[in-house]
Amino acid sequence: MVSAILTDKKRNLRDAYSSALIELGHKNPDVVVLDADLALSTKTKRFGTVFPDRFFDMGIAEANMMGVAAGLAACGKIVFASTFAVFATGRCYDTIRQSIAYPELNVKIVATHAGISVGGDGASHQMLEDIALMRVLPNMTVIAPADATEMEDVVPAIAEHEGPCYVRIGREDAPIIFETHGAFEVGKGYVLRDGSDIAIIATGTMTAEALKAYDLLKEEGIEAKIIHMPTIKPLDEELVREVAEETGRIITCEEHSVIGGLGDAVAMAIAKKPVPMIRIGVNDVFGESGKARELMEKYGLTAENIVARAKELIEK
Repeated sequence: MVSAILTDKKRNLRDAYSSALIELGHKNPDVVVLDADLALSTKTKRFGTVFPDRFFDMGIAEANMMGVAAGLAACGKIVFASTFAVFATGRCYDTIRQSIAYPELNVKIVATHAGISVGGDGASHQMLEDIALMRVLPNMTVIAPADATEMEDVVPAIAEHEGPCYVRIGREDAPIIFETHGAFEVGKGYVLRDGSDIAIIATGTMTAEALKAYDLLKEEGIEAKIIHMPTIKPLDEELVREVAEETGRIITCEEHSVIGGLGDAVAMAIAKKPVPMIRIGVNDVFGESGKARELMEKYGLTAENIVARAKELIEK
């Protein structure tokens, strides 16, 4: 079981991304960073300040950025390409498919402003389909870190990982749940709390909510096993099947559409030996403009809703 805390301390994953990039840049001269006119928002501009000869702002031309990233990777560079998730995946899907995933090039797409917690920018910028789009691509690894500490561990790990990766992070500051750094392992899930009544499998921003739900459920005498699943593809199917057998009930939690994301991946993993399961996510609708927390509450992406659905599943 991995040590995880839940305090009021928060940090932005974009800040963690930029600091990890700079540290990686000092260690590896082959690291190159691209952005598409959003370097101040994605925080990649900080890398460009330290390494101006290895940073390229491609302007509002996201598909071209992915093509250039593929070309640099074909020349032996480790390329980090960043923009908002809605542009990185939706606008660039064909280029990623044909030029990055198919030739299995070493491009790391790190997309910020994912999910509904983008807030006031509204439905046009609240990307809820990106995991589904990237997960379906052969050769693509898909990761959603839970906090800034893990983000700083993910960056060097994907730099070492051969082949294309997609990492999605949110806009808002996120609770720190990992106080110490560890060697991030692609494809591995982590048990954060032990319990036998129900398994709650969460990814990205929803892992903190799952930990809050654990405390609320425990007050009512319900012991939940909390699993943090940062890698959605390749999924830790062995762990999923293990906790399904141990608890007999599963809830998945993601700040993403319930279609095509973590929930679907978990359901596929237990298809041969299914257990009762509920998927918590955005239920096949677009978002709307609003404050981040209010939107999370309206669309059921909270600890309180996890608790309600867990009790519903246990009562059945």
